[in-house]
Amino acid sequence: MFVRKTVNLETIQLSYLEWHQGQEPLLLLHGLADHGLVWSSLGDDLGSDYHIIAPDLRGHGDSSKPKTGYKFTNYIEDLDRLMSYLGWTSAHILGHSWSAKLAAIWATQQPHRFKSLILIDPFFINKMPSLFKITFPVLYQVLPFLKLMGPFENYEIAETFARQLKQYQGWTPLQEQVFKFAMEPKSGGQWGSKFVIQARNEIFEDVMKCAGLTQPIEIPTLFIKPQKGLNRTQWQLNPYQTYLKNLQIKEVPGNHWAFLVKPEPFNQTLKEFLEKTRES
Repeated sequence: MFVRKTVNLETIQLSYLEWHQGQEPLLLLHGLADHGLVWSSLGDDLGSDYHIIAPDLRGHGDSSKPKTGYKFTNYIEDLDRLMSYLGWTSAHILGHSWSAKLAAIWATQQPHRFKSLILIDPFFINKMPSLFKITFPVLYQVLPFLKLMGPFENYEIAETFARQLKQYQGWTPLQEQVFKFAMEPKSGGQWGSKFVIQARNEIFEDVMKCAGLTQPIEIPTLFIKPQKGLNRTQWQLNPYQTYLKNLQIKEVPGNHWAFLVKPEPFNQTLKEFLEKTRES
C-alpha cells in the first residue's frame, strides 16, 4: 500500500515510505540501525485514515550517509525540512528507542510541530555520565540492533544470525522483508548493514551528552511500554511522568520491537490513542 519516494533536502537525500489514502499527518521514526520499512504493518493498518510518512533517517536505509552530521540537531533539521516539503505545519509524531529521545528533544524545541507525541520504549532519556563512554566498544558488540552491522561472509550467514535476534523472533514474512532491506553487499563479497559506523559513533556520543526531557511538555503523549522492553522500572518512568503533563502509558505484549514481533496489539493500541486524540 505504500510508495517509496526520495526528496532532496539541502545537502542530503531522504528516502521515505508514503501511505496517502488519508489526510491526517502521521510521521513514523525508526530506531537506531533500522529503517522506515519497520513500520509497514502499522502503515498498512492505519493507511486508510492517515497520511503516513516513514523516512529512512540519515545514515540509515537508502538515505544519504554523509561523513559527519549525526547529531540530534542534524536530524531535527532534516525532519523540519521534510515536514515543510510535505506542507505539514504539524503532525502526530512517533519515535522508537533512540528516535523517541530525538522526538522528545524536538517536541521541547518546536512543540508547534506536534499534534501528539508517541514514544515507543525509549532508550535512556537522561544525560549519561561521561565515564559511560568507555563501555561503548562493548555495547557495539552486544546490542541486538548493532550486531547485524557485520560484515558477514555471505548473506546466508547474516540471515542465520538474524533469526536468533529479538527483533526477528518468529521470522515472519514482515520480519524477513525488514531484514532483507536492512542489508547490502559489501566489498569482497561480504554482507552487512546499510547503517554506517560514523552514524553509530556520533549518535552514541550525542545520546550521552543530551537530555531528552528538560522542561514540561503539554502535548498529548502516549508511552508504549512493551512487556519485555527496556523500561521496566518506576525509576525509568519517572522522567516521563515528571515532564510529560498529558501522558498515557500503555503496556503491550512483546519486546523492544513489539511492532515487529507482536504487530496486531501494538497497532491497535496506537490506533485507539490516535482516534481519541483526534476526537478531543
